[in-house]
Amino acid sequence: MKKHALKWERRLALARAVDYASAGTVEFIADKDKNFYFLEMNTRLQVEHPVTELITGIDLVEQMIRVAAGEKLKITQSDIKLNGWAIESRVYAEDPYRNFLPSTGRLTAYRPPGEESKSGLTIRNDTGVVEGGEISIYYDPMIAKLITHANTRDAAIDHMIGALDAFYIDGIQHNIPFLSALMEHPRWRKGAITTGFIAEEYPDGFAPRAPDDETRDTLTIVAAAIDHLGNQRRRKISDQLVGDAVRFAHIRVVQLGEENQKVSISGVLGEDFEVVLLEANGEERSMTRVASDWWFGAPIWQGRLDAEEISVQVRPILNGFDLSHRGVHVAAYVYTETEAAAVALMPFKEPPDTSKQLLCPMPGLIVTIHVTEGQQVKAGEALCVVEAMKMENILRAERDCTVAELLAEPGDSLAVDATIMVFE
Repeated sequence: MKKHALKWERRLALARAVDYASAGTVEFIADKDKNFYFLEMNTRLQVEHPVTELITGIDLVEQMIRVAAGEKLKITQSDIKLNGWAIESRVYAEDPYRNFLPSTGRLTAYRPPGEESKSGLTIRNDTGVVEGGEISIYYDPMIAKLITHANTRDAAIDHMIGALDAFYIDGIQHNIPFLSALMEHPRWRKGAITTGFIAEEYPDGFAPRAPDDETRDTLTIVAAAIDHLGNQRRRKISDQLVGDAVRFAHIRVVQLGEENQKVSISGVLGEDFEVVLLEANGEERSMTRVASDWWFGAPIWQGRLDAEEISVQVRPILNGFDLSHRGVHVAAYVYTETEAAAVALMPFKEPPDTSKQLLCPMPGLIVTIHVTEGQQVKAGEALCVVEAMKMENILRAERDCTVAELLAEPGDSLAVDATIMVFE
């Protein structure tokens, strides 16, 4: 307590020394022994101010305006009481799968979760963008600040997981998959976080969280429910050709990644229905009652599995759906047993070889090309500079090679994965 009290007094002394009267933040960094060292002072409102507002109930912006207008503060330090826990996730136009490089483009979809405050739980979203807006290469890539508040830290984390699941963005890459995976990470939940967390936990780059058995079952059930709702609704389309009534196969096979799970579904449109997970021999493994009014095209599947309310992000892909939930991202396909047997015989298509190409790692502007056609370059030598969101990124040769062809020049604005040059 003495260290914290001393730190507080030093903050006040610093503000008084420069005759500063407004909201401000004096930052310290702590080592493993909880020794505090001065880092910097920000004479402004901090990006994290919603956390302070939610746990104190004080509107900092209002207080800043009143002080600037010459009013005296009507609160003292003893008036400030801390209530519960708040967590802020900064949603950025950054691609976590490409070492958090910036991502630009148009927000073809921007559907944040609804802001609410009930039952001791709060969701707040501070943002300055709208659907259809553009994330340009010229400004900071922050899209929104998503904040949750609850009585306990674990409850605030769990509420954040649900809020992130319900936060749908398309048109650009963003860091919501990383934030969702972080909320589920054991180190985060324990509070054992340091500035080296990402390098220590993702030394080979970020990858989605592998689904545990419970999450895999949840996504299997949602995939089966999507297929069931779609089949039921297609039967309701008017003016269909007259013929024999369509009979659905009793058993479906849900493919998540490389694993298949047999399910059976019963129920009619507009009612709760049951999804039964089956063992390989056809015996029942578990049964879940599903309730959802999800419709095809809705970006978020929201519903109830037994008594649990969940949200799953849904993106259509060829013959299936991409599903994202609690930091897990998988492709899901639902087949009849006959279709699943046929799919297993399909040949695997190898991805194209891009080892002899320099691809633009982010949407950006070519500032400089350092090489010419026919030039031999050594590993580590600079090839070009790409500018995006106030940062210049030097792209270097990964091996000794010869430049065969230049496909871009300074001033070109390139999309992600556009070819800049080709090597022999």
